[in-house]
Amino acid sequence: MTRKFIENSAVIASHNLGKVREISKLLVPLGITTISARELGLAEPDENGQTFIENAEIKALAAAKGSGLPALADDSGLVIPILGGDPGIYSARWALDPNGKGGSFTSAVKKIKHSIEKMGATSEGQKASFACALSLCWPDEVIISFEGFVHGSLTFPPRGNKGFGYDPIFIPENHQLTFGEMDPIEKHQISHRAQAFKKLIGLCFN
Repeated sequence: MTRKFIENSAVIASHNLGKVREISKLLVPLGITTISARELGLAEPDENGQTFIENAEIKALAAAKGSGLPALADDSGLVIPILGGDPGIYSARWALDPNGKGGSFTSAVKKIKHSIEKMGATSEGQKASFACALSLCWPDEVIISFEGFVHGSLTFPPRGNKGFGYDPIFIPENHQLTFGEMDPIEKHQISHRAQAFKKLIGLCFN
């Protein structure tokens, strides 16, 4: 199913400030005003899907119904083949402390490195991909989803402070800088989120 986006505002269905900034910047050229689910005081839904798309759709639907506005949600994560695809859809949860609160990506990065080396493998240069699902949902519950990927490799220790999450340990293919070292404009041109967004633009905005 397809539907053209004719509205001039949308909710970014996320409480993650880094994601909100990236998605908002992608929408700026389209003249769309954005507000985040966090700014609207919307509760975070239970992300109990088994795929990136399922979780993105859960968030988009909740935000659209809660706000009465179209909502755009992202679910993304780092996929490491040698770890069976982990942290994958649990990428954010790997950064939580044992009580499910707080935590940081610093501990998650250490966990990734330890998990790989525990298998007797080398963590440096290990293949990895970032995956992103974008779901656009209207208040009448019409929903459209897209996926994007960027492939690359891991590096340790983390490098750069321009990104967020796992960006400082990920080097995209044919590049030398990590996502954490790249200028945000350059990252936006090649990122998994940008790939998914190009599909969204092609179907819903052109």
